[in-house]
Amino acid sequence: MPAVEERSSVETSSAASAGLYTYDLAPTKKEGRRWGAYNVFTLWANDVHSLGNYAFAIGLFALGLNVWGILAAFVLASVLLFLLLNLSGFMGHKTGVPFPVMSRIAFGIKGAKIPAGVRGAVAIAWFGIQTYLASSVLSALLVAMFPGLRRMDANSLLGQSTLGWLTFLVLWALQILIVSYGMQMIRRYMAFAAPTTLLTMCALAVWMFLRADGSISLSVDQPLAGGAMWLQILQGAALWVVIYGTFVLNFCDFTRSARSRSSIVRGNVIGIPVNMLFFAVIVVVLSGAQFKLDGHVITSPTDIVRTIPNMFLLAMASLALIVLTVAVNLLANFVAPIYALVDLFPQRLNFRRAGVVTGILGLVITPWNLYNSPVVVNYFLGGLGALLGPLFGVIMADYWLLRRSRVNVPDLYTDDTQGEYHYRRGYNPRAVAAFVPSAAVAVALALVPFFHSVAGFSWFIGAALAAALYALIANRAVSIRDVDGEAIAVAAE
Repeated sequence: MPAVEERSSVETSSAASAGLYTYDLAPTKKEGRRWGAYNVFTLWANDVHSLGNYAFAIGLFALGLNVWGILAAFVLASVLLFLLLNLSGFMGHKTGVPFPVMSRIAFGIKGAKIPAGVRGAVAIAWFGIQTYLASSVLSALLVAMFPGLRRMDANSLLGQSTLGWLTFLVLWALQILIVSYGMQMIRRYMAFAAPTTLLTMCALAVWMFLRADGSISLSVDQPLAGGAMWLQILQGAALWVVIYGTFVLNFCDFTRSARSRSSIVRGNVIGIPVNMLFFAVIVVVLSGAQFKLDGHVITSPTDIVRTIPNMFLLAMASLALIVLTVAVNLLANFVAPIYALVDLFPQRLNFRRAGVVTGILGLVITPWNLYNSPVVVNYFLGGLGALLGPLFGVIMADYWLLRRSRVNVPDLYTDDTQGEYHYRRGYNPRAVAAFVPSAAVAVALALVPFFHSVAGFSWFIGAALAAALYALIANRAVSIRDVDGEAIAVAAE
């Protein structure tokens, strides 16, 4: 049977509306808060070590940053992420609600579908892409173990070989099966995958270090220096935060089940600064050792895995990478669209059905074709990603600056015109007015070639601009209730 998380009923005089309240969207009760510091840490133990992140980090070495420059970039990024994730995570712990419901505070009961929809669309595309990348590793492993399968990898049907389709569908179905058992099963999978990931990547780094006779190259032949080096460090740190722009936005989907604020902080401390430093060390060892061996910079750990001479070790390493990629997909790209779809179709979808719909959408977009199209990845996904900063700015400014973390939770579930978050026909015009121009600026900075030198900072600029605009124009009276629905304060104009 699926694991059951405790949800609280929302008691209101203006009864919860059927279009806004379902079991999956309800606040998590105390009995359902089972995520401790270790569970929060496992989020980052898996997600930080994703194949995409390794490709990005190794790219810094290829761009000319030396070992110390890479470490500096990740130290700076980890500090920024730690602060941002705590701000977002505390919101989930206090209210117990998922991101689509959290968005109703700033955007209104109907306007909240804007941030939830953007976050969900980005996640669905990347769910398919990450599943495709994991299936590629599995296909390569099967061909190495059974060379006769090579003929199944030579044809093409909608851009995929027969073997590619089989491995993709196997991993696709596995993820849907895990999600069908709810967030508690995802938590258990994280707990299993995290140590597997850490041990595998550590062993891979040690093996490469020994292959390079116990030393590594500290930089490429012509490393950056002076102002160019520091600019690349700042851009690297900023882009690393942008990579986590999705997680920063909907971290409440996970922390709504956290036992305490201290669990979030302790899990983030180990999972972000400590784990990211460990990640950076592995990156510099892998890239530096490979560069010393043959003068080439690898593009991904899979390049190294494929060179392992022992078939058993090759199989173990490949399977570990697959376990890792599935874990990252569940965390970053499956949960968000599930809640978004439940919010859009509350009478038709629950967590399990929304998981199936997410999986189907991730399949029909043929993600391998998306991944192989730079135009789609850079402009469509890049443009959508640029919207996440302004959304974050509006939501954080509303919750922390204007409301001082006080929320009327029952009113998040009512469409009564007198409800606090009804605003104007369900939309908060102030939030939309702050978001639209900030989003336009962020997208322009991210995509227009003229702004290439500052493109890496588009998330921060968009978030800061949206927060500033919203703080300036959002001057209203707010009736506040705590998570149990009891009035605790009133902020008057």
